[in-house]
Amino acid sequence: MNDEYEKLIRRLNPPRVVFDNISCEDATVIQVDSVNKHGTLLQVVQVLADMNLTIKKAYISSDGGWFMDVFNVTDYNGNKIRDEEVINYIQKTIESNASLWPPIRDSVGVMPSEEHTSIELTGIDRPGLLSEVCAVLTDLYCNVVNAEIWTHNSRAAAVVHVTDYSTGRAVNDPKRLFTIKKLLCYVLKGNSDCQTAQTRLSPPGSTHRGRRLHQIMFDDRDYDRMETVSHSISEENYRRPQITVSDCPEKDYTVIIMRSKDRPKLLFDIVCTLTDMQYVVFHGMVTTGMEAYQEFYIRHVDGRPIKSEAERERVVQCLEAAIERRASEGLELELCTEDRVGLLSDITRIFRENGLTIRRAEISTKSGKAVDTFYVTDVTGNPVDPRIVDSIQQQIGQTILQIKHNSYPSPKPAQETTMSFLFGSFFKCPSLQNLKGNRY
Repeated sequence: MNDEYEKLIRRLNPPRVVFDNISCEDATVIQVDSVNKHGTLLQVVQVLADMNLTIKKAYISSDGGWFMDVFNVTDYNGNKIRDEEVINYIQKTIESNASLWPPIRDSVGVMPSEEHTSIELTGIDRPGLLSEVCAVLTDLYCNVVNAEIWTHNSRAAAVVHVTDYSTGRAVNDPKRLFTIKKLLCYVLKGNSDCQTAQTRLSPPGSTHRGRRLHQIMFDDRDYDRMETVSHSISEENYRRPQITVSDCPEKDYTVIIMRSKDRPKLLFDIVCTLTDMQYVVFHGMVTTGMEAYQEFYIRHVDGRPIKSEAERERVVQCLEAAIERRASEGLELELCTEDRVGLLSDITRIFRENGLTIRRAEISTKSGKAVDTFYVTDVTGNPVDPRIVDSIQQQIGQTILQIKHNSYPSPKPAQETTMSFLFGSFFKCPSLQNLKGNRY
């Protein structure tokens, strides 16, 4: 009865989105008014993140059952939002019933769509893992059309969308799906006896991909920082987020204050984690620059603030993990070329053969072109030798693989090492015959 009443109230009071390009000199001001429910803030922030907007400031208020937020945003290049298509999309998405997205944790089942099959992977991270996964998918005649891969605290998680080579559609045969799951699970387990490696087939679109990756790593307890595993980022290039959790007894809130290096989609990652941990943000303020400052007044969904020290510590751990998972670690490489069967398998194998480890990756296919972004380090987590990158670019093509950003200072050149230069022809010859015998 309460759910029906809530839906009625929302129909009578639909969300309202107002764009203002006048009142702020250097940003577009977006005001969102809506009846509040658990997850409303996340839905709004998710739309802004998906449009690659940068949130410069935010003011959050949702007391009394009403949600009112103000966001100062710019586009990726730091300009105001003036594109009418973008404005209309944001307004329609937030104001329509489409913003009433699926529940916080959807069940995972074997439900491929017509377009592609969605595969979720989780396991212990190790050098060359993505290369092995891509090789198995290629041998099983699966083409990776989209994917996102995260690594954090020795764990790896991925959401991968694949199609059948022959049809260009989803893989539907139950026996073949079983084989894909079984072989990928073998790869994820590697030589260890770890039982936490998992392969799942999930309904695509049921949960936002970024949110699903947070959920996968949260369920895998990547926030438990193991003392025996050193952080892969060198100390001089990494500063841990500063997070404090304190009481606000006057209003019966818990106050969370976070300071960290600013980056794209930071607010989404924070709100995503708080929402999935069943906390509600009643008030908040966000300011960004070189450093991001976020202050939230929260309660649990049952209305109580954080009471125990153990819960306080767990919140700090989980928020720290949420900030770190998407951190742009290492050298950012962008690949842009005509898509073809086995392309990703070839690329990741060349990286592996040249001693590069992929820390994070975003794989996409747009109008027949592969547009992939990789964040790489050497196998110890240190900066990549520029000569290795140069040799890889010569194999793949200087215009096909480009350096976009390096979060590390350039290292001193290492002594000459023996590297593989056997794979340059892969990008000139699409024949699958070239792949046989070199898979592992």
